[in-house]
Amino acid sequence: MPATFKKNIQYYKFCLYGFLKNLKFFEPFFILFLKEKGLSWVEVGTVYSLRMIVRVVFEIPSGIIADTLGRRRSMIFSYIMYLGSFLAYYLAGNYILILAATFIFALGDAFRTGTHKAMIFEYLKINNWQDQKAHYYGHTRSWSQAGSAVSSLIAAGLILAGSNYQEVFLYTGIPYLAGIVLLISYPSFLEGTKNNADAKTLLQRLKGTFVSTFRSFGDVKVLRAVSNLSSHSGYFTAVKDYLQPVLSTVALSIPFLTGFGEYNREAIVIGVVYFVLYFITSYASRNSGRMVEFAGHGSGAMNGLLVTGLLAGGLSGLFYGLEISMIAVVFFVGVYVIENLRRPAAIAGISELFDADIQASVLSVESQVKDLFGAILAFIIGLFAEWLGVGAALVVVSAFILVLMPFFRIKKSER
Repeated sequence: MPATFKKNIQYYKFCLYGFLKNLKFFEPFFILFLKEKGLSWVEVGTVYSLRMIVRVVFEIPSGIIADTLGRRRSMIFSYIMYLGSFLAYYLAGNYILILAATFIFALGDAFRTGTHKAMIFEYLKINNWQDQKAHYYGHTRSWSQAGSAVSSLIAAGLILAGSNYQEVFLYTGIPYLAGIVLLISYPSFLEGTKNNADAKTLLQRLKGTFVSTFRSFGDVKVLRAVSNLSSHSGYFTAVKDYLQPVLSTVALSIPFLTGFGEYNREAIVIGVVYFVLYFITSYASRNSGRMVEFAGHGSGAMNGLLVTGLLAGGLSGLFYGLEISMIAVVFFVGVYVIENLRRPAAIAGISELFDADIQASVLSVESQVKDLFGAILAFIIGLFAEWLGVGAALVVVSAFILVLMPFFRIKKSER
């Protein structure tokens, strides 16, 4: 079924939210920032693991709080935490302070993930556009990817203009302040609940939402679908930033950039590659609805794309280890594209398995599974990168998940 929803003012607000959210000017240089601060690869892995473990701990409570006390309030609190983390990263001068900043950032993530998707699905339900979930979410996610593309160029411009990696964190606060203003403008009916209840009623509602959420996960079909989605997304979260050291190697090998300093060479290559990369993934997200139609169901292509994504990541690591960095970049781009093809379609399919009243909680549980898996992988990558190098680490984690593939594979009868 082709897209039939209306592109009204709320549609553009959802798109603008995604665009502003992904103006993380520090993101294309985050691993390089950590290495500049003297962190070993194992310590880099623990930074990523901590981010995901904190999200795991707070994911379900934050989703339940959002469904119970109000989604907009949860989102605004999330953005306040983000702003605090940007300041903390700017001031961080050692490993311990970087971990503290990461904790604050992860707390903001925990109160955001799942909640905004639940607001989108609530809006589709109100307008009787439930059959448009893959198309609608894919469109809004494509704007997120466009934001990342523009962010990459702005970040590169900031570095070329003389800023260092730490200063870029402060500039990131500007679009996030704008994001708070945008969230305040969302209509109140997207809260998904009544907010004028007494303490006893709120506790009962909290308990009811918690019980309903975990009863929904008693179905093996649901568990397998969530695990399938989370395995690739967790893998992607753990490995995606390792594109940065690959691109750093490419920057050093390009002859016509030898007249620039190391900072500027990295900024030019990373800015351009990420810009192109995110516009490709933006197109992939926008067309995820078509993939659902082609496959016949949101889970129809999940198995094949999971294997393809893992093979792309493993081959990227292999070619990087062989010092053929340009080909490694091509396969790394494949990992990004596959994640942005499969996730909107899979999220839409999974959301159909649950009641609308607990969707923020359910999607937070999915995000929790993804982060728990990603936290384990992030530590493994850091460990093997320290022992054998980044390329070998990517090969190891890709092979590890391929071995576990039988547990994640969605059976034909469950589609």
